[in-house]
Amino acid sequence: MDDQEMTRQQDTLGLRTRDYDFDLPRELIAQDPLTDRSASRLLFLDRQTKAIEHQKFREVLEHFAPGDCLVLNDTKVIPARLLGEKEDTRAAVEILLLKRRENDIWETLVKPGKKMRPGAAVVFGDGALRAKVLETTAEGNRLVQFFYDGIWEEVLDRLGEMPLPPYITHKLSDKDRYQTVYARYEGSAAAPTAGLHFTRELLLAAEQKGIRLAYVTLHVGLGTFRPVKVEQVKEHHMHTESFQVSREAADLINDAKRNGHRVICVGTTSCRTIESACDETGVVRPCTGETDIFIYPGYRFRVMDGLITNFHLPQSTLLMLVSAFAGREDVLRAYREAVRQRYRFFSFGDAMLIL
Repeated sequence: MDDQEMTRQQDTLGLRTRDYDFDLPRELIAQDPLTDRSASRLLFLDRQTKAIEHQKFREVLEHFAPGDCLVLNDTKVIPARLLGEKEDTRAAVEILLLKRRENDIWETLVKPGKKMRPGAAVVFGDGALRAKVLETTAEGNRLVQFFYDGIWEEVLDRLGEMPLPPYITHKLSDKDRYQTVYARYEGSAAAPTAGLHFTRELLLAAEQKGIRLAYVTLHVGLGTFRPVKVEQVKEHHMHTESFQVSREAADLINDAKRNGHRVICVGTTSCRTIESACDETGVVRPCTGETDIFIYPGYRFRVMDGLITNFHLPQSTLLMLVSAFAGREDVLRAYREAVRQRYRFFSFGDAMLIL
């Protein structure tokens, strides 16, 4: 192999979807949350030394210094999974709310999709909620209009279920365990799971240590979890998700950077939010908008200096983001070590800190 061919292969390594695959025993997929959120395990990966350490999550503050800024996504998961019947055939139908377009019109995922063409009507529960498919989007999702009496949030809370990922087969007994303790603004179809490890006591201890807490909002939708189905990573297209960064949060983040402190994102959604809201110099602007930012190796981070994250699915955009920050080979090495050490994976699993 000549030098030119070797260089070409090195350039493409990490840009193919299959480069983000790894072996995971099914029994390591966490099915239930721990009783104590902060009792989960924590794998610490040092980007400079490449060293790996094993701790408990409640020890995470040992890695931070006064003046550092934690960025947390305060979105709140709605009970977005609705189970109903087609009005004409009584066939079972599942609708997952993705994004509110206007008033009572939502962009949704429906199952079975082939039978839910425009005009199809669905009834839920005792008939207090009905739906009509308006159109099919270019991505294959459905725009659905809902009809009901009363207050939407109350109807949804009564009839909807928490939209747990398909790899979690156990029924969730407590809806609050799929919410962060700081969840505030409703709108997500999935939890920002890195934040599930924090307790109110741990957040208070962070503030007492002089760590600043900046809350941003990104409503997690299909864009975060849509599987990558193309061979070349750069050909994948992210769906848009709504986000907001307040003046207070932007000031906290910018002040930390200006004074030489670190900005540590709690979760990939917090990372995508501030990297979407900053300018070329890394200054975060208070703003509200939509983002389809796709972060994969080769991306230059403008704001984030550290990341708290869970262990993600093979070949996922989340794993690609983590690899962009810490290096694909080092991340996959850490994942292999986590498998050897029997860490718990995915939404209710253990955590990883990268600095």
